[in-house]
Amino acid sequence: MEMENNKDLRIRSHVISESPNRAPNRAMLRAVGFEDEDFKKPMIGVASAWAEVTPCNMHLDKLAIAAKEGASKEGAPLIFNTITVSDGIGMGHEGMFFSLPSREIIADSIETVMNAERLDALVAVGSCDKNTPACLIAMGRLNVPSVYVYGGTIQPGKLNGKDLDIVSAFEAVGQHQVGQITDKELHEVECHACPGAGACGGMYTANTMASAVEAMGMSLPGSSSTPAIAGAKEEECTRAGEAVIELLKKDIYPSDIMTKEAFENAITVVMALGGSTNAFLHLTAMAHAVGVDLSIDDFEVVRRRVPHLADLKPSGRYVMQDLNNVGGVPAVMKMLLKEGLLHGDCLTVTGKTLAENLEEAEDLHEGQDVILPMGNPKKKDGPLVVLRGNLAPEGAVAKMSGLQVTKFQGPAKVFDSEDAATKAIMNNEIEEGDVLVIRYVGPKGGPGMPEMLSVTAMLVGKGLGGKVALLTDGRFSGGSHGFVIGHTAPEAQVGGPIGLLQHGDIITIDSDEQLLQMEVEESELKARLNNWTAPELRYKKGVLAKYSALVSSAAKGAITDDFNN
Repeated sequence: MEMENNKDLRIRSHVISESPNRAPNRAMLRAVGFEDEDFKKPMIGVASAWAEVTPCNMHLDKLAIAAKEGASKEGAPLIFNTITVSDGIGMGHEGMFFSLPSREIIADSIETVMNAERLDALVAVGSCDKNTPACLIAMGRLNVPSVYVYGGTIQPGKLNGKDLDIVSAFEAVGQHQVGQITDKELHEVECHACPGAGACGGMYTANTMASAVEAMGMSLPGSSSTPAIAGAKEEECTRAGEAVIELLKKDIYPSDIMTKEAFENAITVVMALGGSTNAFLHLTAMAHAVGVDLSIDDFEVVRRRVPHLADLKPSGRYVMQDLNNVGGVPAVMKMLLKEGLLHGDCLTVTGKTLAENLEEAEDLHEGQDVILPMGNPKKKDGPLVVLRGNLAPEGAVAKMSGLQVTKFQGPAKVFDSEDAATKAIMNNEIEEGDVLVIRYVGPKGGPGMPEMLSVTAMLVGKGLGGKVALLTDGRFSGGSHGFVIGHTAPEAQVGGPIGLLQHGDIITIDSDEQLLQMEVEESELKARLNNWTAPELRYKKGVLAKYSALVSSAAKGAITDDFNN
């Protein structure tokens, strides 16, 4: 048997590799190419989220092969696939209900294959929004040596000398509706926004979560900012395959890396980069998977000490490739470490500490303005703010990047679906000063907590960005910007206060006081609650029916395996 200092690396696969009784099991593996020598090696799972259904993932087949080559030097790697869905393609219609549930399906499928085939270690290759947290949820549950590889960011599109991305296309729809651009101009944006492979280019959810996982130490340094089409990305995959063997040799497991301090590092980088509000959902779910106690209040502790430094889309000027060109996420982390904002002693998948990894990282380039200096940040503290009040006893999340106004008060215009709200916007029923409320779109009520990028993009396109507040028990794309508050919990479907709102109720949103409140007397709220009944769930069978039955509050990460409460 293969030994490293007399150590058998087949921590689980030995149940297949050994014993005459397992000859049938081995016969199956011989059919896929195993020979006698392979059974002496650890079996490595390479989970690939390759698919042709989205540009984010269309190149991952080659990256998985590169990871297999790296692992094959001392291991016996096997590629298997998991699913992906595109939020950009699913946005604005019934398809968006399936987006967040896909995170659980991906995690469940990786866990299932790894456990059924007793694979010893895991390299996972993903790209689109749900891939990254899903792979890390699976790694946390499995707790076998694991490395994550991010497929990388897309290049910006170009039109008339200006950068475009997918959010440009969504916002162009709003501009088209108010007559600012013609049919032809809208078509030109559509044709140039996404030039090829890679995840959406700004500091949206995919790039946010990839950066968080790198900060956590579960991917190789530089993984989150290396572009999809860069030659370095395939080399990185090969190194990831090699690295997972070293983790086996050194007995380094996800539970050794994904500690509370590592999650604090992830939150720090998310705040500094001005990341997506989806980080709240995904990081709390990842923490649950690995048994770390992480709540949305932990985000607040970090937010108060970490400035927002990155001038990245959607509220800034630059995209992820621009950040990569001036030093990437490692250079940002190196600066944060020097300022005492990261836990440098956290272990990583390199086998070294975070601080040791960053010693080898380059500094941010001289003269760059993608990342602002610590003394002159975009915002002196983090932009992702937890709000509470009689509208959100369990909390809600606001993204305040790019906004000068920190308080908003106005009358509610209440809609029980995204479609109804969209029609109201198109009919010019939403006016400056309104608080647009979209409810019954939470984890259970949506179901699947759909993103509101179409709605926020229409508001921006119509010139109402920052002039109208949007409140929902659903969630927002990482591409959303403006005065937006999501994840309102408890959600309307379970009797949360957002379900008691009526047209004209005055809502107060104050990010300084961290307040989300409706100016309605408590006695009136009790009377409304007595007259409230939960609507029937939208789906009676299939994946969304199962999801609605199992899913937790957004405040807990919208997880589906929380059976303790």
